[in-house]
Amino acid sequence: MEGLRRSILLVAAALMFAAVMLPEVAAVRYIVGANMGWTSNVNYTIWAQNKHFYNGDWLFFVYDRNQMNVLEVNKTDYENCISDHPLHNWTTGAGRDVVPLNVTRNFYFISGKGFCFGGMKLAIHVENPPPPPSSSPVKSGASNLLPDFQGKIFVPALFAVAAVWDSLLLLL
Repeated sequence: MEGLRRSILLVAAALMFAAVMLPEVAAVRYIVGANMGWTSNVNYTIWAQNKHFYNGDWLFFVYDRNQMNVLEVNKTDYENCISDHPLHNWTTGAGRDVVPLNVTRNFYFISGKGFCFGGMKLAIHVENPPPPPSSSPVKSGASNLLPDFQGKIFVPALFAVAAVWDSLLLLL
C-alpha cells in the first residue's frame, strides 16, 4: 500500500512538472465585426484598427447565409469590390465560416453580391507572434519562482494533480 502511494506521488509530481514545461498557447479567434458580425453598415477598417493578427489566429465570420458570402481576394479586387475571381471562397453555406490565419501576409476579404460596395470588406496584415519574453536571471534561492507561476501554471497544475489524485483514490 505504501509503495502504491509513493508511485502515485511520483506520477503526480511528473504531471505537474510536465504542465510547467508546456508552452503557453496564444492563438486568438476573432469574431469579425464583434457583436455586429459580417454585415453591411459596419466599418471593418475601424474594427480591425487596433488589433494585431498573428500567424495561428482565426477569423470567424458570422452572417446571413442566404444573402452574403466571404471571399478572399487580391488587393486590386478588394479596392474595386470585384468578386468574379476570388482567391478562395470561404463560404460554407452555414453562415459561420472560420478562416485560419496560418500565413504571414496581407489578407483581403469581401462579400460579393454587391455588399462590398456597402462596406463589407476587410483588409488585415498577419504577422508572426512576438517572441516570448526572455526570462530574467534567477537570483539565489527559488523563492521568486512561485509568484511567476501562480496564475499561469501553478494553479492549473495543482488542479490537474488534484484530479489525478482523486481518480487514483477511486481506484483504491
